[in-house]
Amino acid sequence: MIKLAKTIRKKRVKNASSKVAPVRAKKAFKKYDEAISYLFEKTDYEKQEHLRYNVTTFNLKRMEKLLSLLGNPHKKFDTIHIGGTKGKGSTATMLAKMLEANDYKVGLYTSPHVVSLHERIVVNSKMIRESEMYGLLNRIYAPIEKMSKSDPPTFFEIMTALAFMHFVDTKVDIGVIETGMGGRLDSTNVVLPKVVGITSLSIDHQDQLGDTIDKIAREKAGIFKRGVPAVTVQQEPEAMRVLKSHAIAVRAPLSVTGDDIDFSHRFETSLEHGPHTRICLTTQTSKFEHLRVPLYGRHQAINCGLALAILDKLKVGGYEIDNGKATNGLDNVSLSGRMEMICDDPRIIIDAAHNAASIEALIHAIGQHIPYDSMVVIFGCNKDKDVRGMLHKLQYGADKVVFTRSNTAKAMSPQDLADMYTEMCGKMCQAANSLGEALRIAKSAISKGDLICITGSFYLIGEAKMRFQSSQPVPIA
Repeated sequence: MIKLAKTIRKKRVKNASSKVAPVRAKKAFKKYDEAISYLFEKTDYEKQEHLRYNVTTFNLKRMEKLLSLLGNPHKKFDTIHIGGTKGKGSTATMLAKMLEANDYKVGLYTSPHVVSLHERIVVNSKMIRESEMYGLLNRIYAPIEKMSKSDPPTFFEIMTALAFMHFVDTKVDIGVIETGMGGRLDSTNVVLPKVVGITSLSIDHQDQLGDTIDKIAREKAGIFKRGVPAVTVQQEPEAMRVLKSHAIAVRAPLSVTGDDIDFSHRFETSLEHGPHTRICLTTQTSKFEHLRVPLYGRHQAINCGLALAILDKLKVGGYEIDNGKATNGLDNVSLSGRMEMICDDPRIIIDAAHNAASIEALIHAIGQHIPYDSMVVIFGCNKDKDVRGMLHKLQYGADKVVFTRSNTAKAMSPQDLADMYTEMCGKMCQAANSLGEALRIAKSAISKGDLICITGSFYLIGEAKMRFQSSQPVPIA
């Protein structure tokens, strides 16, 4: 079985090449910074304040045309496609680590990034290098310019194509691909995966995806493919009805952890690991017992169960998976910007919670894993989020809140956030026009046993991490 699998991979790689139209020397970039500036000039929906969600703005035909000009690199390696609202990056990272530990060469494509754009494109836990990104941008330049005469590709479409090209160049066996926003119209929805995974669904991007859980579920279910096994976690009833209905419609066999896949989790404390969660997952082909979840919080136990279930589907599909190696891979998982302690005097934790469900999960996880006397939360979010939902959850964990903003056009005014919070919760809070000012306020309000938590958006925690990145991150334990 192993020899056969490797033979198949060698044949696929031998014929794989991400061919592009010739790039004329006078139009090629001479420096990395020049190439990156060109990329950032492209339309970036992640940063746009007002965004229409339709087949014109999010156009899979445009993505397919770009990939066609590049030799369809996405068709030259196996893929796993992961969508959902929260936990996509965590699930994708845990799965990638387990596959890597099983001696597969694994590409991982996630978004957004915390500090560096290069975080989005990873092969066997190594970010794409500047020289590799520079070379790819030179190669993709001519196709982009050709398309730009009529329908220019967006920043995210280009980034997705770059990831596919890099995965071909580095001869990956399998790519773990996380959707951006939604699913049905997402640029990543051009792959024909071996398995589809859907993480927990909740309200987010409601201006684009819909303001009810069933509307959001319809968009997320858009990545289901005929005959491709799909796995999800337990969802709200309305969301689950939509997922099951769409799976039946496209004839995608759907499994649910905790339902038709035996799954359980429990919280415990030990001298060796401190507070942590352990999970069990059993299928006809796999048995994982009392595995320690490498990331903190009940929500990460759910994500870990999903990653294990996807791994099992790959095993059923012919992938050689050793459970012991998978467990070792799981032990090596760490994730930037998820309950990450970036300073220990004073103690400052960052987390990319950016919807109501994630804020609730964060508050619960901090309560379980980090001892503190009082917690000051520095919070900032974008206007297109479920702001009221996040503020409602925030009141139950924060002893004091300082509202601020990140350096993005979509960021909500700190004063508007403060006014809304006071109106909703009747609690006092403060507003700061910058993260630096917010930190000064927070530091003046804490003592030795207290904790500062920065959350609300990837942009904000990215700024926080850059501010402290000269110091070695302090592990939470």
